[in-house]
Amino acid sequence: MDAAGARWGSSWGMEVPLYFAPQGFVETPTLKRSNAFDIVARECRKVREGVGLLDITAFSRYEVSGPQAEAWLDRLLACALPKPGRAKLAPMLGENGKLKGDLTVFNWGDGCWWIMGSYYLRQWHMRWFEQHLADGVSVRDISDAVVGFSLAGPNARRLLERLTHQDVSHEAFGFLACKTLDVGLVRAKVGRLSVIGELGYEIHCGANEHAGLRRALLSAGSDLGITEYGFGAVNSLRLEKSFGIWSREFTQDYTPDETGMDRWIAFDKGDFIGRDAARKKQQAGARRKLVTLEIDAADADASGYEPVWSRGKLAGFVTSGGYGHTVGKSLAMALVERDAAGTDTELTTHIVGVERSARVIASSPYDPLGKAMRA
Repeated sequence: MDAAGARWGSSWGMEVPLYFAPQGFVETPTLKRSNAFDIVARECRKVREGVGLLDITAFSRYEVSGPQAEAWLDRLLACALPKPGRAKLAPMLGENGKLKGDLTVFNWGDGCWWIMGSYYLRQWHMRWFEQHLADGVSVRDISDAVVGFSLAGPNARRLLERLTHQDVSHEAFGFLACKTLDVGLVRAKVGRLSVIGELGYEIHCGANEHAGLRRALLSAGSDLGITEYGFGAVNSLRLEKSFGIWSREFTQDYTPDETGMDRWIAFDKGDFIGRDAARKKQQAGARRKLVTLEIDAADADASGYEPVWSRGKLAGFVTSGGYGHTVGKSLAMALVERDAAGTDTELTTHIVGVERSARVIASSPYDPLGKAMRA
């Protein structure tokens, strides 16, 4: 990726590509929009209109197996577990009913399950798994042995079809499906999901197959407008979908109901860790709500923890922000008091010391019905 112009940054100690720049480009450090703004905008456009390739090494992967694996996961995770060949977003709660993880669980259908989360939380999550481990269950951290790529955009399926003989049509491999596929010369585990709200596939392979898989995907997509993109574009694209991330919209200090994660919780499935505490919090009603803001910004965007004001009174704070290049708006997500959370509520925030007008908008300003990722 160095040869392709990757400019690297740190994500909690993990080196990740931020964007891909022409040779000789040097970004000028600033608290405002930098000279990399147009580069990120181009990556966003290429992904939304064609197909993009994102390295997803910076995600953790845990393999769960054994005769009691399903029962253990059902108690560990707050969601209803997916059927064989399916994946699902999976909140994990602490005993206090607050969030412990924003995860994805995969049921590969052969007795093997995966949990995916944030790479930098591996030790924290493994301690939690081991603390609650039961007989008949094995949990292995395979994050360094298994890596991969996210393939996303309207041309993603066409590209994947060129590299596999298996049926990946919508009917055979729909949204949130997962299966083992031969992708080029790689036997890969593939999930049909995306972190940016497009038709997408997460393709997982052995670390020794990573470079070869990248070459195969780039070659097969050369006439489809494939572009490699970085986490600068991911931030823009996910904000346009109002997709939260851990350490920003989700932390162990927040409850499922105030962040909207309660819609993934199956309170009626039986007992799970944190169930009673979370139900009590939900019944009491959260005093805060996670919302999406459109900001009248000029040359700088919110980044996180800026105060949000309602009629001169502190109403909350920004959790993350950036520029939505597809919708052409400065966006942010924020935790605000419920009386300031209604759509079209006028608010203000401060960005680099300047007060800016903001308003609450409906979630997912791009493709609010989610048609693209379900195509």
